[in-house]
Amino acid sequence: MAFNEDSRVKIPAGLDLVRLGYIYILLKGLKFKSLQSFAIFIGLTLLTFVQGCKSDVSELKFGSLSTNQDLHFWYEGDQDNEYLDLLRSKYPIDSLVRTSTTDTERAQRVMNWVHNQWRHDGNNEPRQGDAVSILEEVKEGKNFRCVEYAVVASACLNAVGLKTRTLGLKTKEVETKKSGAGHVVSEVFLNDLDKWVFIDPQWDVMPVLNNRPLNAVEFQQAITNDFDRLEIHSSNASKSKYVNWIAPYLFYFDIPFDNREGVNSQRETVHGKSKLMLVPHGAKEPTVFQRRYKINNVIYTNSIHDFYASPYQN
Repeated sequence: MAFNEDSRVKIPAGLDLVRLGYIYILLKGLKFKSLQSFAIFIGLTLLTFVQGCKSDVSELKFGSLSTNQDLHFWYEGDQDNEYLDLLRSKYPIDSLVRTSTTDTERAQRVMNWVHNQWRHDGNNEPRQGDAVSILEEVKEGKNFRCVEYAVVASACLNAVGLKTRTLGLKTKEVETKKSGAGHVVSEVFLNDLDKWVFIDPQWDVMPVLNNRPLNAVEFQQAITNDFDRLEIHSSNASKSKYVNWIAPYLFYFDIPFDNREGVNSQRETVHGKSKLMLVPHGAKEPTVFQRRYKINNVIYTNSIHDFYASPYQN
């Protein structure tokens, strides 16, 4: 490549702006007869771009009634937890939320802090999978996967009194794709809104519609039915880029039954299974992840009621 203004300034600047979600339109060599024709060209280009940002996905259908009376979830309680005390003593978790006035603000501040602790590395796993151990390795310069972002964010939010769980997302082709069939985020229960809310600490994203944060299923529905009004609250991710990236993962959803924090506690199960998987009506119940790994630790449900039960009703 020639060393000139294009290679030194224009191309690097353009790439950075595109990564941030801005639109790059090449005008070099184009001639317009009038300002009106130029405006029409820009308008049609932007319209084509916006239409392309709406991911080609359909709204998923689920049941609303409870289908399994045996389900039970365990969440972090209000009693003292030595592990969370250790987490708070090592890291400024309490100070992050001290001046927050809403649970939404608390969740966003914690998520943003976790997001900024390391850079994403989809191939690196920690020596131990708990939040304190992960953060200690981060001090050594390590970077980790989406899983670790969710684990750390969930622990930190539990430490400030917001019941939180990790949420596994899987694509429709989870059984046949060789890679890239899953993503892990968190869902936090906001007491002042009395609802579960999706957060993605890897991307520092909280989806919002009509000033109300959304859970994962509501997020999927908003993408398909209310894209124009959907907002992506984030410090750096653009709406178009994130929605196009996340939409395929919003098909299968799974959560642990036992969401308590600590490394020594015995994890509870339901009928010997550790997770609940929400499956859309008419979809296959997957039994294999990425062709190789058996999915044999879940109870399947089509019920939104079961999946989004209040953590206070257990």
